[in-house]
Amino acid sequence: MRIALGISYSGSAYEGWQSQLSGKTVQDRLEMALSRFAVQPIRVMCAGRTDAGVHALMQVVHFDTPLQRETSSWVRGTNAFLPSDIAVQWAQPVPDEFHSRASAIARRYAYVVLESPVRPSVEAGRVGWVYRPLDGDAMRQAALHLMGEHDFSSFRAAQCQAKSPVKTMSRIEISQRAGPGSRYWRFEFEANAFLHHMIRNIMGCLLAIGQGNHPPEWLAEVVAARRRDAAAPTFSPDGLYFLGPVYEERHGLPSRTAAYDWLP
Repeated sequence: MRIALGISYSGSAYEGWQSQLSGKTVQDRLEMALSRFAVQPIRVMCAGRTDAGVHALMQVVHFDTPLQRETSSWVRGTNAFLPSDIAVQWAQPVPDEFHSRASAIARRYAYVVLESPVRPSVEAGRVGWVYRPLDGDAMRQAALHLMGEHDFSSFRAAQCQAKSPVKTMSRIEISQRAGPGSRYWRFEFEANAFLHHMIRNIMGCLLAIGQGNHPPEWLAEVVAARRRDAAAPTFSPDGLYFLGPVYEERHGLPSRTAAYDWLP
């Protein structure tokens, strides 16, 4: 039978999602825990790989197993073997044709930025940081140039393995929450798919515009250039969260988890 799991994790201590020889990845730790619980080797496929330092609130994976277990057992049993910064949120049987990556019709990310004259401490690794004030209206105007179908080559990492740089951005929302002497900014993105480092490279551009280094129209020029050197430097992975894939309703999988609510 095929099982889907919803996973949340803090990526600060790991070398990304994808399995490495070092064994210091989220996939390695999850497969080790699943295999110990099932007492047999288990390999998983994920909805979207994340880089080192990137977090996930609802990574979705699937795997095949002959074992018959209650869904709650897959959650509690696997979590018993996982480190404290990785947790299975839910488990659900799915049809054999379901594929965590191929069945996804969209993916969602959020980036949380602290605007403060002083670097983060308690939030270190969990938020990006800028010390200069940000202009929300300018960033929102710039984001309009990213909406719809575009060739996103200007935001593509050199090591990206995607077959095509053409993606469709369906939603960008930029909001803020003020605190004493600082502000938290939340950038939420939804697209049919993302290129390697695409969000972090877009964030570099939006923050450059928000800090007054470029006008909003500059982002249209960056998109049109289709060259990585036309865009701003890649921003830190610290505040980037994979919110999860979007599936058709017929699959009956959760679209959010409780872990989603704590973000600023």
